[in-house]
Amino acid sequence: MHSYNPPNSPAAPAVVWLSAPENDARSAASTGQTEFTIAELADEFGLTHRALRFYDMRGLLSPLRQGRRRIFTRADRARLALIVKGKKLGFTLAEISQMIEAQSGRASAHTLKLSAEKCLEQIAFFERQMREASEALAELREIHLSLCVQSAQQGDDSN
Repeated sequence: MHSYNPPNSPAAPAVVWLSAPENDARSAASTGQTEFTIAELADEFGLTHRALRFYDMRGLLSPLRQGRRRIFTRADRARLALIVKGKKLGFTLAEISQMIEAQSGRASAHTLKLSAEKCLEQIAFFERQMREASEALAELREIHLSLCVQSAQQGDDSN
C-alpha cells in the first residue's frame, strides 16, 4: 500500500484540493445554464432542499434572492459540487469551508497547514479502511473455501 509523505514532496504552486466534475453531461457549461433553482440542484446532487438551505445558512453557498426563492449561480453549483465531494471524503463542513477559502486564495498559512494535516488524516483513515477490508475479504474467502470443502465432503459421503 502506498502512503503519502508530504515533507519530501515539492511545494505545489496552487492549492487544488477538490475539483468539480468536468464531464457531467448535465453541467452548467454544457447547457449554458447560468442560474439554478433549489429543486434543480437538489435533484442533480441527490440532496434535500433542507441541506441546500443549511449550506446557505452556513455561508457555504450564496444564492441570489427573489422574494422567498433562492436563485443559485454557476459559482454556487461549483461550490456545491466541492461540498458534496468533501463530505464524501469525510471532511466536516468547517474543514470544507476552510478548503474552499484555500482554493480561492483567501486562506492563511495556518489554515493551509491545518487543511493539509486533515488531508493526511483522511488518507491514513482510508488506507486503514482498505487494509481492514482486505483482511476481512481474505478471512471471508477462507471461510467460503472451508464451507465449500465441507459441502463437497458431505456430498461425497451421501453417495
